[in-house]
Amino acid sequence: MSARSMTEPLGRIDAWLGAPAPAARLRTFRVLTGMFALTYVLVRLTRFVDLVDGRPSAFEPVGVLAPLEEPLAGWIVTTIIVTVFVTGLAYTLGFAFRIAGPTFAVALLLITTYRSSWGQLLHFENLMVLHVGIVAFSPAGRGGDGSGESSPRFGWPLRLAAVVTATTYVLAGIAKLRGGGFEWIFGDTLQNHVAYTAARLDVLGAESSPVAGLLVDQGWLFVVFAAATVAIELAAPIVFVTAALRVTWIVAAWLMHAMIAASMFVVFPYPLFGLAFAPLLPLERIGPALGLRSVDPDRTSRVEPLCEALVR
Repeated sequence: MSARSMTEPLGRIDAWLGAPAPAARLRTFRVLTGMFALTYVLVRLTRFVDLVDGRPSAFEPVGVLAPLEEPLAGWIVTTIIVTVFVTGLAYTLGFAFRIAGPTFAVALLLITTYRSSWGQLLHFENLMVLHVGIVAFSPAGRGGDGSGESSPRFGWPLRLAAVVTATTYVLAGIAKLRGGGFEWIFGDTLQNHVAYTAARLDVLGAESSPVAGLLVDQGWLFVVFAAATVAIELAAPIVFVTAALRVTWIVAAWLMHAMIAASMFVVFPYPLFGLAFAPLLPLERIGPALGLRSVDPDRTSRVEPLCEALVR
């Protein structure tokens, strides 16, 4: 194999990842991910704070915290939580982004990983953390080249985030088939899961989904739902083929999450609010609604005087 034949595919991949995108699109994605991440941590703040006094026997470190042999000191956990909010605000506003962006990404990764290290069945925040990490190390701050034009500098983070989104769905589909084979589709696994979730909520005294009761007795429907779920997840890469296929898949994936929420009261907020699919969309169209400018990004924003006053 010649050197040229080896480098051509890499060149095509590099050209695809580096396709130009408007600066406003990346910065809008920054604002959306920042707002969502801060809201996510705030809504679950008590759960994160409870980790300060967590039982050591329940601590099983995972991910980047796997080397730990014992829980972190309470003051360290508190410091990480405070850092998430302080740098997260700066990340969202695009202020001091070269420092605030990476710091926020690392702090968010640490606190969510630490939460998972105490046992967690569902991982709603993984894709959010990955997207924040990509944006944090990109030129997504308020500064820029000042032209307002499209550039590969603003395109690669969005492309990479889109690839990560598609990859997570494909891996989810593969995991289902790997764990249960085609029996996961044609058997009663999904039906039993919905029934178990409803029964568990009833036993705990919580309200279960009324949709679950209507569906559980219709076994054939779950074959359709299971097949559709796996098909949607494995078909995620079609978003890179054409705009029509992209929109079709996004709608199908969103409806899948809506159905999961309706039947099991299991809510995946990141895709339900559309953030999982945001890198695939022309976000610059909603930028003005968020107070973002599509041109001359180096001009003083309305929040800059406040931010400067706070750091003085």
